[in-house]
Amino acid sequence: MPQASSLFIRLEYQVADRLFHSRWLLPNSPRTQRLTLRLLKRCAEAGHPDALSVYGHMLFHRSLSPQDKARGARYIVEAAHAGDLKAQYQVAQIYENGCAQYPRRDEYAVTWYARAAEAGHYLAAERLARAYKQGQLGLAVDNELAASWQALADQHVNHRPSELAS
Repeated sequence: MPQASSLFIRLEYQVADRLFHSRWLLPNSPRTQRLTLRLLKRCAEAGHPDALSVYGHMLFHRSLSPQDKARGARYIVEAAHAGDLKAQYQVAQIYENGCAQYPRRDEYAVTWYARAAEAGHYLAAERLARAYKQGQLGLAVDNELAASWQALADQHVNHRPSELAS
């Protein structure tokens, strides 16, 4: 039965993703938005990595309640641990800026930026290049490492999918 449940969650996520990204498919009505959010929430609660990332991002950045923001941060961290590239970058930002649930931890931010950069996220590589160039995030100024991370960023920007920019 877990396989059938997993298949159903994957199908639900595909529907939610299409609703979320396709304004022409159905009118952008409150009813459609509620359905999309309900599907994303169910998939995230079931542990779907992409749903964790998308729904977590929405909760963390758009919610007003501290509880929803905290749940969003937890979902993003869970998606990052599952290998989601965007979530890895977002976790680095969470640790760089801190929040109620995850206080500022420069060493964690650097670790997550490096994971995301090495996996292909050009903004993460650019952030590390800037950090090494300016001595930020608890890093010593190192122009050689800054140039190395910038070269990686330049390499990734030429091969990036358009949705990675977020």
